[in-house]
This record gives sequence, C-alpha cells and structure tokens, in this order.
Amino acid sequence: MKSVVQKWHGFWRLTGTERGILLEATVALVVTWLGLRLSGFRRWNLLLSRLAPARAEKGALPPSLLVSARLLARMESAAARNLFYPASCLERSMVLCWLLRTRGIPAELRVGAHKDADRFEAHAWVECAGIVLNEADDVHVHFVPFDEPISSPETASH
Repeated sequence: MKSVVQKWHGFWRLTGTERGILLEATVALVVTWLGLRLSGFRRWNLLLSRLAPARAEKGALPPSLLVSARLLARMESAAARNLFYPASCLERSMVLCWLLRTRGIPAELRVGAHKDADRFEAHAWVECAGIVLNEADDVHVHFVPFDEPISSPETASH
C-alpha cells in the first residue's frame, strides 16, 4: 500500500489537466455514491443524463477522442482506487460515462448479468464506439447486457 506521501508525489507529477480530471472524478464518485443511496439508480441516472445527454454517433471514434476517453478512464480509475471507500462498478461506470459525455464523447453505460450455479452477479461498464473503456475488452463474454435479448440454448435453435 502506498503511503500518503507517495500518493501526493504521484498527484503532483500529473499534468494540470490530469489533476483537474482526477479531482472532478473524485467529487463525482462521492456525489454519485450519495445520490444513488438517496434517490436510487433510475433517478440518479436520469439526472446525470440530463446534465450530460448522450450523443448519438455512429462509426469509429476519431483517434483524438479515443485518446481523451482513455485518459478520462485512467483518471477516474485512479480516483476510485484512492477513495476512502471502495467504489462499486456501477458508481465508477456512471461517473466515467458522465465525464465522457460532458466532454462531447459518446459513451454508453452498460449493465449486464451473469448466473453461475446458484450465484447471480451484475456488473456495469462503459463503452465508447463499441470499445470497453473501464474493463477488459472481453467483459461482454462474461456478462450479458440487459438491453440485449437473452436467449437460452433451447430457444436459440428455434
């Protein structure tokens, strides 16, 4: 575990832009943690969507926007790692999606599920032009997004 001094040295080694994003992400994570508990997912997601509406954009993302998107994902991840509480994947993904959209970068919040024996798991991640930003690229293999039809092997052959 890094000491507080090491963390501060790391913070000051960042560029001014990176520090700004890191601070913005930290505040947004704490506010989102609180917002989800006070108002619930639907209301909080609606508020974030109104503050930063999604852009409907088809096709590949320009390289400059992809570089910006990856920077935002790295800074949000760093903010989440250094919080005083463990941020959930939903909180992290909602914040990253909001950070991207406020900068005009098209992003989708994805929520999926996975059932293994008697255990049900849900997970959230962010996609930008089909690219997973805050998780491994194969997250879709392990979790089926809720907005896609889920077919069982029995119904898939009919």
